[in-house]
Amino acid sequence: MWTAVRYRWTAAREQRRRWTAQRERCKDGQVPEAAQVEDPGPPANGFSLLPWLLMGMGACSNLFQGDTPNPWIGGLGLLTFNSLYVYVAFRSFVKVAREATSTRVALVLMGLVTYGLALGYGGNWLLFLPLFGLATGAVLRGPQLRTLGTAVAVLAGAVSCVHDGWGGLTIAYATWISTMVTAAILSLSEAVRELRAAREELARRAVEKERLRFSRDLHDLLGHTLSVIVVKSEAARRLAPRDMDAALSQVTDIEAVGRQALTEIREAVTGYREGSLATELDRARSALTAAGVEPSVSRSGPPPQPQTAALLGWVVREAVTNVVRHSGATRCRITVSGTPEQVRLTVTDNGTGTSSATATATATATATGDCCTPGGGTGLTGLRERLATAGGSLTAGPGPQGGFTVTAELPMTADDSSDGGHSNGSGKPGGRADTAPYAATAHSLAP
Repeated sequence: MWTAVRYRWTAAREQRRRWTAQRERCKDGQVPEAAQVEDPGPPANGFSLLPWLLMGMGACSNLFQGDTPNPWIGGLGLLTFNSLYVYVAFRSFVKVAREATSTRVALVLMGLVTYGLALGYGGNWLLFLPLFGLATGAVLRGPQLRTLGTAVAVLAGAVSCVHDGWGGLTIAYATWISTMVTAAILSLSEAVRELRAAREELARRAVEKERLRFSRDLHDLLGHTLSVIVVKSEAARRLAPRDMDAALSQVTDIEAVGRQALTEIREAVTGYREGSLATELDRARSALTAAGVEPSVSRSGPPPQPQTAALLGWVVREAVTNVVRHSGATRCRITVSGTPEQVRLTVTDNGTGTSSATATATATATATGDCCTPGGGTGLTGLRERLATAGGSLTAGPGPQGGFTVTAELPMTADDSSDGGHSNGSGKPGGRADTAPYAATAHSLAP
C-alpha cells in the first residue's frame, strides 16, 4: 500500500511540475497567444480527498482511550478502512482506473467494513458512513450513481437508527449529500478540464493552419516573383549589347515586379492578400513573353466567385512559374472555362523538360505533383490541398500530345474555409469583387 502511495505522490508532483512549467511558458510568451487559455490551476488528485479522513479521529480516540470493546477488531477495521479509502481515492481521478474491476471490488469491501464497524460500535464510528458515501461518489459518476447513492444513504440511515433512533436520519442525509456533491464536483471539474484541453487543442490547430497558409503564400509569392525577375534579368543582359532601350524596358519591368512583390508580401503578412485571376493572367502573359514562350489565354463562361477566382489565380501563378523555370517550352496555353456549377483551368505547354543534369529529378518531382524543383517541393502539393479544402481537384502530368498539363477544377462557389480566399472575396475588409461576366477572348503574344 505504501509503495502505491509513494507512486501516486511522485506522479502528482510530476503532474504539478508540468503544470507549473506550462504556466511559466505562458507568462514568458513561449506559447502562442491564440493557444493560451485561462489558468485552470493545478490538476486534481487523490490528495484532495485525504483530509476527510480526519472525520475518523473520534473513532481512533475511542480506541486509545479504551472506550471501544474488542479494540483489536476495531483497530484492524480502522486500518482496513483507511487503506481501502486511500486506494479508491487515488484511483478515482483516472477514468480507466476508476472503472476497473479492482476499484469496484475495493469499494464494495470498504462498504462491508464501514457498515460492519458502524453497526457494531455506533457513536463516532457512524461518521465513517458519510466517508464511504464520499468514496462512492468519487468512483460512481455514471447513470447508476442516483440508484446506488440512494441505496448507500438508506442503508446508512438504517444502521444509524439502530444506535441513535430517529437521529440516524442525520447520518443518512449526510451520506447522501456527500455522495451526490462529491460526484457532481468531480464530474464538473473533469468536464471543465476536458473543455479547456479541447479549446487549447483547437487553438493550436488554428495556429498550425495559419502557419501553413502563410508558408504557402510566401512560397507562391516569392517563387513566382523571383522567377520573373531572373527571366527578365537574363533578357536584359541579352538585349543590352544590341538594344539598350529594350534592355532598359526589361529593367523597368524588374523594378515594377519587385515593388509589386513587396506590396504582396506585406499584404500576405497581414492576411489580407487580394487574389485576382485577371491580374494573374496578365502577369502570366508578361512572364511567358519575357521568357520567350508564346502565351495564349482564353476565357469563357460565367465568372467564378471571388474565393474560386483567388484559388485559380494561385494555380496560374504556380503553373506558369514551372513553365518558365523548367519546361523548355515555346508555347503555353491557358484556358479558363466555366459552367454555372463548375469552373476549369488548364495550363498546357509543349515543353520537353529541363536540359540540365537535374532533368530527371525535376521531371519526377513534376509528375508526382511537387513543385518543379530537384528533390521535390511543395508548390503543386500545396495547391492540391487548397483546392481539396474548397471541394475541387488538381491534376498534373504529361499531356496527351506531349508537354505538361496542369488542370484545376473547382465548384463555381468555393468553400469559404479554404485558405485561398477571404470572406468578402476581395481579400480586404469592405472590398468588392468584380462581377462582370468574362467575355470569350483569346490573346496570343509573340516573344
